[in-house]
Amino acid sequence: MSAPLYSVDQVADLLGLHVKTIRNYVRDGRLKATRIGKQYRIASADLEAFTGQPAPASPREGVSRVRTVEVSAVVQVEAIGREEVSWLANAITGFTFGPPPDEERLRVENVYDEERAVLRIIVHGGVGRCAELLGVVESLLKERRHA
Repeated sequence: MSAPLYSVDQVADLLGLHVKTIRNYVRDGRLKATRIGKQYRIASADLEAFTGQPAPASPREGVSRVRTVEVSAVVQVEAIGREEVSWLANAITGFTFGPPPDEERLRVENVYDEERAVLRIIVHGGVGRCAELLGVVESLLKERRHA
């Protein structure tokens, strides 16, 4: 049986690079490939020579496609002053630090329009982690309102 051949997409997945980057490496001669029809195929030996590491036994091995579910949300808080925005942003930052459960990434951006006294909190990440953060924001705002 012959050595496995990888597609440009598979090599890009394995190396964590963009497909165009791999195509450029092939066109520049940095990564040896064979053209089959309109597509390039990279032999495992050529991939090993390029990376300096052993290639997976089959093109699918090592390509871990795991289903993820993510959410994006925008929370708008009106009638909020700069001092309160600073306090809330610090609390949110504190929540986002620390090890994420199950490697769920969480990205948060705060955008404050001082003229309109409106804060937008943009959240993107795993469903569970985003839900936790939204609950924290709600609790903090209720706590601050009753204080």
